[in-house]
Amino acid sequence: MLSGKQKITKRIFDVSISLIVLPFVIFPLILLLVIATLSTGKNGLFVQKRIGYQGKKFNLYKIRSLKGDHHIDAVAIKESETSFGKWIRKTKLDELPQAFNILLGTMSWVGPRPDISGYADKLKGEDRIILEVKPGLTGPATLKYKNEDDLLLKQENPLKYNDEVIWPDKVVLNKEYVMNWSLLKDINYLWASLFNK
Repeated sequence: MLSGKQKITKRIFDVSISLIVLPFVIFPLILLLVIATLSTGKNGLFVQKRIGYQGKKFNLYKIRSLKGDHHIDAVAIKESETSFGKWIRKTKLDELPQAFNILLGTMSWVGPRPDISGYADKLKGEDRIILEVKPGLTGPATLKYKNEDDLLLKQENPLKYNDEVIWPDKVVLNKEYVMNWSLLKDINYLWASLFNK
């Protein structure tokens, strides 16, 4: 588990990167939000409750990519995804508003992805160490399952496959991340997310 000093170092890193990135993305972000609004017929900013640091809920921000409100089920995603939404999800630009989550302190650039209720909040025993870091925009599990939607669509029972295969593996990956955290590893995960497509 991260020490107090390590958490401060991680937070300073998060804020520094956010302040560098945000001036460059603010105008493209506004444009994407407008296109998302026109494409889906709803507010282009999608807000959803997720489980965060110490199991507390917070509002996660994304650019809306679907006409419906279901951002979890892979089949529902495929059925309500707009052409713009498909592109923005593939490029991961729908995650851009989470830079504000990071600046506000509800997320980190690197860490376990924030889950909906029913997963991270149900962790028990030593698995709850995952909740001792803020959820991240990217991380080891995010990189391994960067094509998670496509993987789930190939399954006869996507929800069962997620619950019995993907989720337990993510728990293992995220526990290892927390127990062996270093700033250099965070930098490497960010680099891999940007350039190892």
